Amino acid sequence: MRKHIVAGNWKMNTTLQKGLELAKNVNTQISGNDVIVVLCSPFIHLSEVSKIINKDALFLGAQNCADKENGAYTGEVSAAMIKSTGASYVIIGHSERRAYYGETNEILATKVKLALQYELTPIFCIGEVLEEREAEEHFNVVKTQLNEGLVDLSDENFSKIVIAYEPVWAIGTGKTATPDQAQEMHKIIRDHIADSYGQKIAEGTSILYGGSCKPSNAGDLFTNPDVDGGLIGGASLNAEDFMGIVTAF
Repeated sequence: MRKHIVAGNWKMNTTLQKGLELAKNVNTQISGNDVIVVLCSPFIHLSEVSKIINKDALFLGAQNCADKENGAYTGEVSAAMIKSTGASYVIIGHSERRAYYGETNEILATKVKLALQYELTPIFCIGEVLEEREAEEHFNVVKTQLNEGLVDLSDENFSKIVIAYEPVWAIGTGKTATPDQAQEMHKIIRDHIADSYGQKIAEGTSILYGGSCKPSNAGDLFTNPDVDGGLIGGASLNAEDFMGIVTAF
């Protein structure tokens, strides 16, 4: 059975002190959920958050990693560094990284392999912009992102990947894909994985929805058979809202 996962992406928000307070608030509300809950904090928070969470119930993730293993790359943070903080997940290919920092599928493929090398679970993001959806290219866009960003992986390594589908037109806009739109795309993604890696791996791959998910719509989204959780942005900055999404399962 594939895992249900809710990951909070804090993005470039919260000071260290406020981040620790947020993590503590989430930590106190976690108890025996059948959901993997991940906090993806800014880099500078990771080691401190790691010290205060119940690691049996709450997991830590980074929002990005470098496409180099180590060396003279000022300002970059490697997969090895992330792993050393106690983190076990890393977001790779978020639409903001693609759009604002020019990260290509080739760059992301390198990051995925480095994350796996250092035993981090990649949360690999894919999704279309509004123009691509209106041109009815959205299915082809996500398939290309999968093909080029998760290239040359063994069956074993692919089975360690978590996919996050984020309709870019719904991120931070207040718009949300309808439950039917989300299910349709998640089913396309799972079928594409089955074509590439077989039905068993496809059925075991967790596919998350990201895009203005909040407590009021999480339940409707999560009832879909191919939606296995959420990658949560703004709502993850409030412990009560975030836990409202976690308990939507």
